[in-house]
Amino acid sequence: MTGLVLKLGPKERVLVNGAVVENGDRRSRLSILTPNANILRLKDAIHPDAATTPVRRVCYAVQLVLSGDSDAVETRLSLVRRIEELGQVFRDPESQTCLASATEALLEDQHYQCLKSLRMLLPRENQLLARGVA
Repeated sequence: MTGLVLKLGPKERVLVNGAVVENGDRRSRLSILTPNANILRLKDAIHPDAATTPVRRVCYAVQLVLSGDSDAVETRLSLVRRIEELGQVFRDPESQTCLASATEALLEDQHYQCLKSLRMLLPRENQLLARGVA
């Protein structure tokens, strides 16, 4: 994750290589210089019990890589397949762009960017589920 910049709000928490770090009372900006550090914003984290939909399950799997609980190399193929499966449901151009970005980030070991792209699908998934399509 070379060159990752985190902009943190007051009291925002982030998981860095297994340690929870909490920001102070003011907004701040952190530059992560260590390559392959395991970083996860806790505000972006999905609780295991909340991983109940297809997109949330893939996000959760990527989150496990970011937290260091899953090996990136061992899970890459499975994650690519799961993203491809999402592409069978999310056919609109915007969703396809998000999925392509997620796949590209995953293949470049940019798991934070992958998660960010996948999270953009959550509102669309909620719409589809509300209509009973997915």
